Amino acid sequence: MKITAVQTVVVNAIHRNWIFVKVLTDQPGLYGWGEATLEWKTRAVCATIEDLEPFVIGEDPTRIEHVVRRMTGFSFWPLGAIGLSAVSGIEHALWDIKGKALGVPVHDLLGGRVRDNVAVYTHLRRAKIGAQVPTTDVNAFCDAVQETVEMGYNAIKLGFVPYTGYSAPLPDVRHVEKLAHAVRERVGDGVEIMTDFHGRPDSVEAARAYIDAIAPIKPLFVEEAIQPGDAGAMAELARQVACPLATGERLFTPREFADLAEKRAVAYIQPDLAHCGGLTGGRKIAAIAEAAHMGVAPHNPMGPVAGAVALHFDLATPNFVIQEEAVGLVPWFRDICTQTYPLDMQNGVWGVPDTPGLGIEIDEAEAARHPFAQEEIPALEAILPDGRIANW
Repeated sequence: MKITAVQTVVVNAIHRNWIFVKVLTDQPGLYGWGEATLEWKTRAVCATIEDLEPFVIGEDPTRIEHVVRRMTGFSFWPLGAIGLSAVSGIEHALWDIKGKALGVPVHDLLGGRVRDNVAVYTHLRRAKIGAQVPTTDVNAFCDAVQETVEMGYNAIKLGFVPYTGYSAPLPDVRHVEKLAHAVRERVGDGVEIMTDFHGRPDSVEAARAYIDAIAPIKPLFVEEAIQPGDAGAMAELARQVACPLATGERLFTPREFADLAEKRAVAYIQPDLAHCGGLTGGRKIAAIAEAAHMGVAPHNPMGPVAGAVALHFDLATPNFVIQEEAVGLVPWFRDICTQTYPLDMQNGVWGVPDTPGLGIEIDEAEAARHPFAQEEIPALEAILPDGRIANW
């Protein structure tokens, strides 16, 4: 079997363009789907996939590690977020091909499932575009949280923290404290709450002030309390607070995660399988975390193919904890898939797919109804009162 072509299908989903990758083979009707979505870098990722195509044409798609090493090793320059997203999308499709060729779901190829379902969490109102609620209105925010939980979720991730610099103004800290307590009182102890700082605090001290305000509601974790990439600072923060910390969506290589593990900097890592080299990279990262007693809570606010990849990874990964999903991002999320769709949530969990491969197919005619468009970029609002650009 040989790879004959690599194609991209771009679907505009308002705040991001989903980049679906289709790898074709010389076997009639045998192809695979992957996803390489990277917010606001659509043209760059698609061009990189085109640049990587010569490295994989003519190769056996079932030799997945070998093909990945062709893309990364022959590239010479470190690939970074754009390059590794391109690699990841192609890599996903190889697993899809191999599973289809052997007639088994991808989780069987990863050593078999170690659990019977996958716990998931969502965002406020399933991250539906236009349904956000400002944190300034505590009652309306709590109403939206309750509405989300009533959709069947047992866990939700929320953004409590405002755009922040090197200090945390006391009025802001007091409001975050009030909001967090109101949310916990509304949903009770039976719902897991996570909060995403998005790396907004510029200092350990500012992050600690907000974490101390939130700690009494016992969140499952505080995500990206500071900007990623400084494992020493994250470890310092972890020693000072009473909340588990999480990070990893903007880290890409096993070495970066090894730094976190060596310093015991967080309780949970959050690799994104569309950015870290796919299942190949994700499995290595998960093993590093397991050796350091760290759980895995993969990042994934993207499209349906990325969700399917995460589902198979989660089923076969012993130290998996909970999976991010955003299936309500646009009302037609499911419409661009054919009848094969493994991401139906029941009672806060995804079930076990038994369809060969990833178990998801893109309806290219339906996808064409949502062609590439310049995304809306909410990060442009990240400006501090004095006019300085903040971390979004």
